[in-house]
Amino acid sequence: MSDSPAPLADPHIAFDVSEGRRDVVVLGSTGSIGTQAIDLVLRNPDRFRVTALSAAGGRVGLLAEQARQLRVRTVAVAREDAVPALREALGAEYGSEPLPEILAGPDAATDVATSECHTVLNGITGSIGLAPTLAALEAGRTLALANKESLIVGGPLVKALAKPGQIIPVDSEHAALFQALAAGTRADVRKLVVTASGGPFRGRTRGELAHVTPDDALAHPTWAMGPVITINSATLVNKGLEVIEAHLLYDIPFERIEVVVHPQSYVHSMVEFTDGSTLAQATPPDMSGPIAVGIGWPVRVPDAAPAFDWSTASTWEFFPLDNEAFPSVGLARHVGSLGGTAPAVFNAANEECVEAFLAGRLPFNGIMDTVTEVVAEHGPPAKGTSLTVADVLEAETWARARAREMAEKFGEEQPAEARA
Repeated sequence: MSDSPAPLADPHIAFDVSEGRRDVVVLGSTGSIGTQAIDLVLRNPDRFRVTALSAAGGRVGLLAEQARQLRVRTVAVAREDAVPALREALGAEYGSEPLPEILAGPDAATDVATSECHTVLNGITGSIGLAPTLAALEAGRTLALANKESLIVGGPLVKALAKPGQIIPVDSEHAALFQALAAGTRADVRKLVVTASGGPFRGRTRGELAHVTPDDALAHPTWAMGPVITINSATLVNKGLEVIEAHLLYDIPFERIEVVVHPQSYVHSMVEFTDGSTLAQATPPDMSGPIAVGIGWPVRVPDAAPAFDWSTASTWEFFPLDNEAFPSVGLARHVGSLGGTAPAVFNAANEECVEAFLAGRLPFNGIMDTVTEVVAEHGPPAKGTSLTVADVLEAETWARARAREMAEKFGEEQPAEARA
């Protein structure tokens, strides 16, 4: 392990810490990660300057407000039909001042990911973040990665482009591992321990999960997130994706990555070293800290996130994962070990099943049942075949279509009272 190349995310890699502000591009600026990142930047104008923003195009008023607050050079939207409304919103914000450059279309985020800057924060949700991730790496930018899907579905592609240490993880779990790993050498690491809140259904059996509703699943006990990520936390698919992500980021075998349930979400992950010691990274549940690590490393940003009040008593609990009620982590290990297009199939099928569940077309347990069937039908990837972006897109398209077909058939087979 100590003789292998440095991993994609390596806290020991030396960074250029030049004086002055660090230029940052924010992808997915109107989403949860993007808005929190911009809040952090606005609180630290001496440390960071945002030069470009990208968003899907559904919240042009917010995007225009962000552009004015940050005085960015470029604003990008994925939806070309959003440009007139964006231009109008920018005009209202800027008045008689010149407007920033506007880019639009499916490649707009990819274009701004290559623009002149130090760090690209990829806060896009879903595998559509793959192309911007690859573009930022190829352009030599430091990549603050919150878009786990791009690494998971395009693992070999990302690893082929990324220089050691070029990626700084923003997921709270992987930012925690990143910081804990700084305490020892790679040869010292025995195990990575990824924590999970357990979601809203911790402690329930598979039978008890049969009739939970979307409202039940969206009521996460500790984190406020978008609907897809929240449902993924309820099924623990999110934790399965994070196991694959940890394997790819830190070059640790799957059998040495463990998941433990920690309901309070105070400890974001841990590293167990060969001498028996375990280092845990802990903060109250808040994404500002991981974002600050992502765009500021190796320099700490003072007061980036709230700290614990150690004068107040609290209890921290840890439980083993129930693999029978939540089979998603085991399936994720399987597809991660298969490699190739298997993780892309897993992720795409899950996204379709989550949509079907939220629409009332699929029961909660049907999400993982369907994903498991799609993965099995896809089978192992061809041996000796190099992965391409086209391969990933083709596999995703097939998986989405097959998952929709299976979900529809599943719904038709249910008794009328179950569909009501």
